[in-house]
Amino acid sequence: MSSPTIVDDPEKGTVEVVLPTLPALSQPSQDSTVINLSRPAADDEKKATDLTALPSLVQRSKPAAAAKPKRRVSRWVAFQLWFNTYRKFFCIVVALNGTGLLLAALNIWKYPRQYTGAFVLGNLLFAILMRNELFGRLLYLIVNTCFAKWSPLWLRLGLTSALQHLGGIHSGCALSGFGWLIFRVTLIFIDHKDNHDAVLIMGVITNLAVAISIGSAFPWVRNTHHNIFERHHRFIGWLGLLSTWVFVVLGDSYDLDTHSWNPNGIRVIRQQDFWFAFGMTVFILIPWFTVREVAVDIEVPSPKVAIVRFERGMQQGLLARISRSSIMEYHAFGIISEGTHAKYHYLICGVQGDFTRSLVNDPPTHLWTRQLKFAGVSNTSTLYKRGIRVCTGTGLGAALSTCLQSPDCALPSISALTQDLYCRYLIWIGSDQEKTFGPTISGLIHRHIGPERMCLWDSKARGGRPDVMKLVKETYYSWGAEVVFITSNYQGNKEIMEGCKASGIPAFGTLWDF
Repeated sequence: MSSPTIVDDPEKGTVEVVLPTLPALSQPSQDSTVINLSRPAADDEKKATDLTALPSLVQRSKPAAAAKPKRRVSRWVAFQLWFNTYRKFFCIVVALNGTGLLLAALNIWKYPRQYTGAFVLGNLLFAILMRNELFGRLLYLIVNTCFAKWSPLWLRLGLTSALQHLGGIHSGCALSGFGWLIFRVTLIFIDHKDNHDAVLIMGVITNLAVAISIGSAFPWVRNTHHNIFERHHRFIGWLGLLSTWVFVVLGDSYDLDTHSWNPNGIRVIRQQDFWFAFGMTVFILIPWFTVREVAVDIEVPSPKVAIVRFERGMQQGLLARISRSSIMEYHAFGIISEGTHAKYHYLICGVQGDFTRSLVNDPPTHLWTRQLKFAGVSNTSTLYKRGIRVCTGTGLGAALSTCLQSPDCALPSISALTQDLYCRYLIWIGSDQEKTFGPTISGLIHRHIGPERMCLWDSKARGGRPDVMKLVKETYYSWGAEVVFITSNYQGNKEIMEGCKASGIPAFGTLWDF
């Protein structure tokens, strides 16, 4: 199956970096795993001297004469990665709703036939809730506060996986709600003599709106036609919400026994589906109340990247949505910040589509953003004492804060592994790193991350890319890590996740919703 092209998503890597299997590496050490990004790019003589001084790790990184065959993983490992928590959540939600729907259709379970609207809107409310920034931040806060470091590793890994894959509940509930909606309209069609035509018409319109909104969110559409996805999923979704309100009010106001309208609003308010629709509306509107146009400074160190600087600091593991307009074309990027006390935070925007290209070619002075940021899986890194952050290219944007806001510490001895430390080791693989990403990013790295806590692999300076899995494994055991977080493109993420799963290393990579 061909790899999808992901546009402007920091958790999915916005620079295409292929990670082939290359010759073996020597074990990374404090002195041999860092390339000094602060040296002048034009100083060829000094660069040659620095490269000559690097030990065998660099010298052995030259491409081999014959390419090594690609690693193959067992079908069991591949299946485990495919049937992840996202798909488990999805299957559980759909199976439960499908069972209830079947029992209702066979008239075995009477309740859903009488209160079908509650099943429709209850599912849609949960679907919206799983993608709501405020609700997501609350879940991450509870988990990070209550379970950090003291709880068993298997529990922390399970909680991280559950938070990362909440999208499975989102997709499952949305599809299930659509199924119940079809069932609801079907019942109205069957009893069309007792129902008013207006109720039936609004039911059909609501079905069409929800169907288009769900269809536009399929991965192929979302990943290859981002603007089509956003416009249809958002605006048709809003139309679906409006038609849902009309459908609910009409359905609850029409008396099936007397075949007349009951304009009593108290009757409508007392119905379950009214409050589900109210909850849906509130959670959809909350993020939009935080939208602001803010001043930005944009640094363009190379034609490939724009570094966008905003006022105020942020906690690690958050992502920002930005746009040139108030309601259109919001794109998500990982936030780089030295901490909540910092004066600025930054976004690395790699050129992939029209929006990111315009940031380089025509840098704006202001951008629209939601002040309420949403949490990514990196936010759970505080659950772990020691971890490794692996990223390629502009994936650094989603990874760097985790390492910047980690206290500096020395490599652990065996006895130190039990201490309450939460250090992060950074492995960043990219080409011509300082020239591409500029002095701002390299300055943040060198000010806050000691050489014993990072491996900056410049594939241009080192003459090729590393054997990534070997580098990760050796760092994982020498660093005494509990978990690995990965931000790469589709192929790179797949390779590292397969290698970690086969080696028994707990890892969380970029998620492509199915």
